[in-house]
Amino acid sequence: MASAHAAGAAADGPKVDTAAGSNKYAQICVACHAADGNSSTPANPKLAGQHPEYLNKQLKEFKSGQRANAIMAGMVAALNEQDMLNISHWLAEQTPKDGYASNPDLVRLGERIYRGGIADRNIPACAGCHSPNGAGIPSQYPRLSGQHAAYTAAQLTAFRDGVRANNAAMTLVAAKLNDKEIEAVSDYIAGLR
Repeated sequence: MASAHAAGAAADGPKVDTAAGSNKYAQICVACHAADGNSSTPANPKLAGQHPEYLNKQLKEFKSGQRANAIMAGMVAALNEQDMLNISHWLAEQTPKDGYASNPDLVRLGERIYRGGIADRNIPACAGCHSPNGAGIPSQYPRLSGQHAAYTAAQLTAFRDGVRANNAAMTLVAAKLNDKEIEAVSDYIAGLR
């Protein structure tokens, strides 16, 4: 039975084989991202339920070096474009597990930033691109809800510091955030549903 993701991809481009994606994922990705894409290690992102277009883009950018990460470069080295497409669509079909905010002192600040931005510093609301519930917008903005706070904070810091340079808009936004704001919004996102 073809998934909605697979059916859409088949109509518009290459045929997606989520069974092959599952097999390749089990060979290469499972150790860091868990069998169902819901990593329990805060340094490794939860990938279950992520938009396949976003996942595929990230895999391609790891492979090309546009998104620099030595570990991921090694992992994707053996993947071809079809493998990346299949894995991306298989992960999109997995059910994401909820996360939880852990710092009640910061969660209010995180919510204010996520929902309203910081107007006096021209920081837009995260919800404007990633949606109020963190579902994101397919092919444009990733799903954030339930993501590990440590992972989100590391990515925002990498954007801010110019280490991660594969999204100009996020680089501009993150450049304006301080460490406390990054920690707060990341913790809020972890508990977002």
